[in-house]
Amino acid sequence: MEKQSKQKFLCAVCLLAAFVLWTLAVTRVDVQAIGPEGSSVGFAALNDAFHHLTGVHLALYNLTDLLEVVPLGIVAGFAALGLVQLIRRKSLLKVDYSILVLGGFYVLVFAAYVLFEALALNYRPVLIEGVLEASYPSSTTLLVLCVMPTAIPELNRRIRDERLKRGLACVIVAYTAFMVLGRLLSGVHWLTDIIGGALLAAGLVMLYSAVMSLREA
Repeated sequence: MEKQSKQKFLCAVCLLAAFVLWTLAVTRVDVQAIGPEGSSVGFAALNDAFHHLTGVHLALYNLTDLLEVVPLGIVAGFAALGLVQLIRRKSLLKVDYSILVLGGFYVLVFAAYVLFEALALNYRPVLIEGVLEASYPSSTTLLVLCVMPTAIPELNRRIRDERLKRGLACVIVAYTAFMVLGRLLSGVHWLTDIIGGALLAAGLVMLYSAVMSLREA
């Protein structure tokens, strides 16, 4: 394994460890019942202050919810590409390495989503249609920050036009920034939910990059 690959794996481990430590802190530091229906949240003073600063903007929440179709569509697109390659080449081992790695990466992302929906470590600062929903880590932040950055190199492998590559990269970056900031400012998540989602996504993306670099080494 080359030095660069080792560095990426180490960085991934550090980021995932940071997420674990952050999660433990969220469940233990300054935990107070400041949420709807007496629900408790860690870093209560910080979260409460930020929530009052941003307020609640359900229109922004609904818009970011609607725009989640973009990363889901990308996942479906690459899954379909992998399936087509499998059918045509008649062997899983003949499917593009990058598609196989991306598929495994998507499995990890959705497994993390399901796990934290079941654990429900935190609940939203507002009721959604009268229901108290789990909110840690922000699943939208996790999805967007995992799918969109990894889509750029995969698209670049399949697009020859340099201007189109740069244009798509700019659109993806702008979309990603809007989704994360939109979720943060909508008031449907605590600040710590967004930070948790970003940390987990960073660790998973770095792990993906480390695995990809094994083939490139």
